[in-house]
Amino acid sequence: MPIQKHEGRDVIFLHGWGFSAGVWDDLAGRLGPRWRAHVPDLPGYGAAPVCAPYTLEAMAGAVARAAPRRCHVVGWSLGGDVALAWARRAPHQVRRLVLIGTTPCFASRPGWPCATAPAVLREFGRLLAADRAGTVARFIAVQARGDARALRLGGVLAQSSARSASDSVLAAGLTVLLDADLRRDLRRVRQPALVLHGARDRIVPPAAGRWLAAALPDARFSLLRACAHAPFLSQPARVARELREFFDA
Repeated sequence: MPIQKHEGRDVIFLHGWGFSAGVWDDLAGRLGPRWRAHVPDLPGYGAAPVCAPYTLEAMAGAVARAAPRRCHVVGWSLGGDVALAWARRAPHQVRRLVLIGTTPCFASRPGWPCATAPAVLREFGRLLAADRAGTVARFIAVQARGDARALRLGGVLAQSSARSASDSVLAAGLTVLLDADLRRDLRRVRQPALVLHGARDRIVPPAAGRWLAAALPDARFSLLRACAHAPFLSQPARVARELREFFDA
């Protein structure tokens, strides 16, 4: 969905890997009339053209060029990493950041244990190529597992899966998650940030969210105890309230 530019309090929502911008419909609708919510597709999803090379920097640049001159940015999972890259490169455009289920480094590395093993990501990519529908369904189940509203959450995620994204775009996104490491760049992200994380997140460990909030120069951490990887779908009213309070601060 293209972003319409307005003067005022604009909020950009960036979705995660494998999902459409429609995943934000409920939360964006709860912000209220004071905020203009924009839910663009990431490059290669929906009607958005694929960027080349398919990197966090290129994805951030594509989203930034279509966005208002000043805006708040909310990113979930991969969208959170795109938001971080965007905030670093455009400090005068991005006013405040909300990072949901986000990690600065998705794949484990020496000294970085709160992550997914690279071999697991590579195997996931192999399974995706062999059985896309089944692999995505299992991925959704893992995201919802442990959430107090797991059944509802799984249904919403299934409805919001990015069926229009090509296999090559999904594979490129996995490579981004495998390669990206933003830890050394976080000190350059000086915008106020709110890091929201589900305590039962099985995709990104809560420890990664805590570390992210501590490493950013101006951030606070909020843990949602009954939630898994998508707390904005499990507890949309609470998350909307936290966003409004943060943007008003």
